[in-house]
Formats: sequence, C-alpha cells, structure tokens
Amino acid sequence: MKQHTCTLLRTLLRQVLSAGIMLTILAGAAAPLQANDAAGILKRMDEVLFAGQDQKSLITMELTDRHGNQRTRQARVWQKGDDKRLFRFTAPAAEAGIAFLSLPDEVMYIYMPAYGRERRIASHVRNQRFAGTDFTYEDLEASRYSERFSAELTGEDEETYQLSLTPLPGVRSEYSRIIARINKTHGYPETMESYDRGGQKHKIARYAFEHSGDYWYTAEIEMTDLKRDHKTRMVFHEVVFDSGIDNEVFTVRNLTRY
Repeated sequence: MKQHTCTLLRTLLRQVLSAGIMLTILAGAAAPLQANDAAGILKRMDEVLFAGQDQKSLITMELTDRHGNQRTRQARVWQKGDDKRLFRFTAPAAEAGIAFLSLPDEVMYIYMPAYGRERRIASHVRNQRFAGTDFTYEDLEASRYSERFSAELTGEDEETYQLSLTPLPGVRSEYSRIIARINKTHGYPETMESYDRGGQKHKIARYAFEHSGDYWYTAEIEMTDLKRDHKTRMVFHEVVFDSGIDNEVFTVRNLTRY
C-alpha cells in the first residue's frame, strides 16, 4: 500500500512539473504574439492604403485658418504600386501646375511653375508643409508605414485597434510617435494622432473610407495642425483603380508638364 502511494505521488509530481513547464513555454510565447499581431495589423492597413495596381482620382481641398476663413483648391493624384505618387494642383489659377512627385527610396521632387524648374526635396526638409496645406512632404510620400515604423498594440475596443507607431532605426521622420486607430473589420485607419520630435501632439488626421469594387479607398482626410490651429480637408472624387497608368507619369519630365 505504501509503495503504491509513493508511486502515485511520483506520477502526480511528474504531471505537475510537466504542466509547469508547458505554462512557462506558453508564457514565453505570449509576448512576441502581441508584437506580431501589431505588425500584421499595420501591414493590413498598408494593403488598404495601397490597394490595386494603380489608382487615380480628383481631389477637392478646403483650407481653413484659425479665423474660419476658407480657401478651395482642386488637384489630380496618380498612384502606382506602393512607391510612386504624383500630386498636381489644377485650380485656382494661382496654384495650378504646382506638383509633388514621390518615388522609391525616399526620392521626392516639387515643381513650382513660377520658378520654371523642379527641385529635389532634401531629407532634412521633409517636415515642410506642401504649398500651404497641413500636409507635409512626408505625409504625402508614397511609402508603406510598415517599412518605416514599428508597431505596438496599445489598446482596442469593439471596432478599432490602437497602435503606437515609432520610427524604425535609421528612418528619419518628423514624428516621434503616431497613435493610429485602425478599423478591425476592414483594416483602414480611422484616426492618426502625430507627435513631434519633442513629444508634443502636433497633428490629427481623421479618415473616411468608401468601397468600390474589390477595394476600400480613402474618400476624405481632414488634417488638423494643432500648433497652427489650421486644417486641410481633402475629398476624393472619381476614384479609378487598375487603369494601367504608364510609368512615364511618374517621371521628373512629366512633373514639369502642365
């Protein structure tokens, strides 16, 4: 009887130790899972932002200053893949022809008709505002967030995930951190709060998305600069996907044509 009891105790001890080892393994595996989930959420958002082989649209811009005064502009935008974008103002006449070109490897150009030539944008001035709007050159750059920022899942509710994005090592950004709220069902961003290098909240971007065919697309962005008390509302019209935009569109030569 005594021998049977000892055997039973040894069996129970082995089971407890085995369970403890398994719990330790699971606890060790839980930490990277959250990081992986955050990275996956961010990559899914990129897939929405760069949906389709290419995309073109018309844009109406409303600029509102701290006194409520408004100015309206119109533009055309062409995008191909996840690393080429051309933005060109078409109205009013004073801004028509001003254009911005984003190419792979952080290569960007601006064209100002008044000067009659293009200018390459240096990396240290990526934080400058584009043509008086609340969008900087970095904001307009064609580049995946997952290639420039690391992501941490910092919260969620029934409809959204909250990610904290920080620049990857070696990446130059005007933002020290971005807090992004991402729709759980469709993967698009709903808001992004951007903090400057000093850690102060600088800008808030609010997004509205619509569905067309196989894709969700940005229908509206409202960018508010908290320091300037100024905002720019960008509304997208006549959005067309997969029309076969030629690579020639995304060249410096085409940038200067209007």
